Amino acid sequence: MSSVPLTSNDTPASTGHRSSSDRAALGRPAHGRFTQDELRRLVASGRIDTVALALPDLQGRLKGKLYNAGHFIDRIAASDAEMCAYILATDADMRPAGGFALTSWEAGYGDLRARPDLSTLRGLPWMPRTALVVADAVGHDGRPLEIAPRQLLRRQLDQLADRGLHTKTGLETEFVVFQGTEAEAAQAGFRGLRPVTWANLDYALDHPPAVSKLLRSLQAGLAGAGMPVEAIKTESAHGQVEVTFPYGDTLTAADNHLVFKHAVKVFASRAGMMPVFMAAPMSGVGSGCHLHISLWQDDQPALGGPEGSLSTLGRQVVAGLLHALPDLAPLYAPNVNSYKRYLPNSFAPICFAWGRDNRTCAVRVVGHGPGLHLEVRLPGADTNPYLALAAVLAAAEFGIDRELAPDAPCSGNAYQTASGAQVPTSLHQALDAFERSDLALQLLGREVVEHYAHATQLELEAHQLEVTDVELRRGLAGT
Repeated sequence: MSSVPLTSNDTPASTGHRSSSDRAALGRPAHGRFTQDELRRLVASGRIDTVALALPDLQGRLKGKLYNAGHFIDRIAASDAEMCAYILATDADMRPAGGFALTSWEAGYGDLRARPDLSTLRGLPWMPRTALVVADAVGHDGRPLEIAPRQLLRRQLDQLADRGLHTKTGLETEFVVFQGTEAEAAQAGFRGLRPVTWANLDYALDHPPAVSKLLRSLQAGLAGAGMPVEAIKTESAHGQVEVTFPYGDTLTAADNHLVFKHAVKVFASRAGMMPVFMAAPMSGVGSGCHLHISLWQDDQPALGGPEGSLSTLGRQVVAGLLHALPDLAPLYAPNVNSYKRYLPNSFAPICFAWGRDNRTCAVRVVGHGPGLHLEVRLPGADTNPYLALAAVLAAAEFGIDRELAPDAPCSGNAYQTASGAQVPTSLHQALDAFERSDLALQLLGREVVEHYAHATQLELEAHQLEVTDVELRRGLAGT
């Protein structure tokens, strides 16, 4: 529902003139979540004049068009929009590339259909008089595109529902904020970046004024968009911030994550700052995107067992994660930089181990009683939440279907004592395992595996011929 009450004055007068209350309403923002009928009234009152129709891309970004709100209601809401299919077939730089079955130069780079999911309607406080709608990618035959990130997650949720299970998810994301805007950083060749804080401010409540103002603006803006945060805190690395969201519907959590990243970029830019959602934004610094997940059956939490232990289902889920996630790394760690986060004693895992309230493990069992849930610590800040969650749920389903049982939990330092499979040390290694995996084919299907394997190969090729600062420094030192 809209956080701004709608009244009878939100509809235009029949004479074509507006009353004084109507005119006042024009300057009043329309925030929060609202229905299609409420959107009509907001458009009629002038409080909404633009609809941003957004399709999540492979990298976990919102891509789309800004529509005249009246045109959206009359022509788009009940049907589909069209967007170039390359939105789901490019690298991070949005460069058209061959090799995708979805679209190519040979196929003429035609359109796909973007179908509005009207349950996602919301106002955006940081975009005046603008509503946002998330869209699903649909083929010209009217069927969802299986390779689309949002559809990939929805398919896993549907398969769990067929087993009588549903999930709740909360995301906990870290990012680093630097001084100066992205345009200023680009002009400097992204060299000499300076974080906005200069000390370990983990759990600090005394922030520099500019940082405090940014965090307050972000918190208020997200609440106004209908997605209040659970908590915001500064982290141990210079300029690092962590934002945690409450539990809720899993698909909504993924949608909200993309809206959240959009908000962070806008508010930071207005403050003369630049947020970076990289897994390793600086040498020796890691930013994670931890997935907090619980399974429910008959509206009751299903992971907990007697005396705080895992239930049989919970143990099957953990075993599935540890067994399948090694083969699915490109879905939750999609970039070359992703693997520079996996370091000993870094709070990022280096092996596939699990433990109770153990932050050295890839899977951490946390909470008590009905609140018992799993924290999957593998994804970094660069992850696409739809893909990461799809990988985790596919692995969970595998463990349930095979009735797997995990090895003993790690009760000590997993960096030193765990004996599970090692987390891949490079994107090349992760891609090799993904392409060779019969399990990935079984869980995701050939079309999905081939699409994301090719996207991963493009990421590798983008780095192959680039000369880095480290190469220059070491090359100069060695000559």
